[in-house]
Amino acid sequence: MNVAKWVILAVFALPILELAAFVAVAAAIGFGWALSLILVGSLCGALILRHAGTGHVARIRVAMDNGSFAALQTDLGGGRMLLAGILLLIPGFITDIIALILLVGLRHTFPSAVPRQDDGVVDLTREQWHQVPEPSLPDHRKDERGR
Repeated sequence: MNVAKWVILAVFALPILELAAFVAVAAAIGFGWALSLILVGSLCGALILRHAGTGHVARIRVAMDNGSFAALQTDLGGGRMLLAGILLLIPGFITDIIALILLVGLRHTFPSAVPRQDDGVVDLTREQWHQVPEPSLPDHRKDERGR
C-alpha cells in the first residue's frame, strides 16, 4: 500500500475511532464531563489559532513574497503550533492527544512555546504603531501646502 492509500484510510477511520474514544471516555467519566472536555479542547484550539496563527500566516506570506523558502523550513515551531491548534479545534480525544503531544514537544524545543523568527514581521496592535516619515524620501506635504 502506498502512502496516499494510508492517508485516505486514516481520514475515513478517524471519525469512527473518535466516536469510539468518546464513548469509552463518556462511559468512564460521564457524558457531561466528556462533552465538556471536548468543548474545552475546541476552545483551546480556537485560542491557539487566534493567538499564534495570525503571526505565522503573516510570516508565511512574507517568506513567499520574498521567495525565501529557507525561512519556511526553519519555522518548524510555528507550523507545529498551527497544526496543534487545528487538531485541538477538531472535536475528539484522539486529535486532542496528538495536539498535546505536539505542544509538549514544542515546549521542549522552544522554551518560550511561541517561536520568534527574524523575518521582518512584527505583530503590533493599532495603538502600538504610528507612521514615521523616511528621511531619504522627498516630503510631498511641503509641495501641497504651497511652500
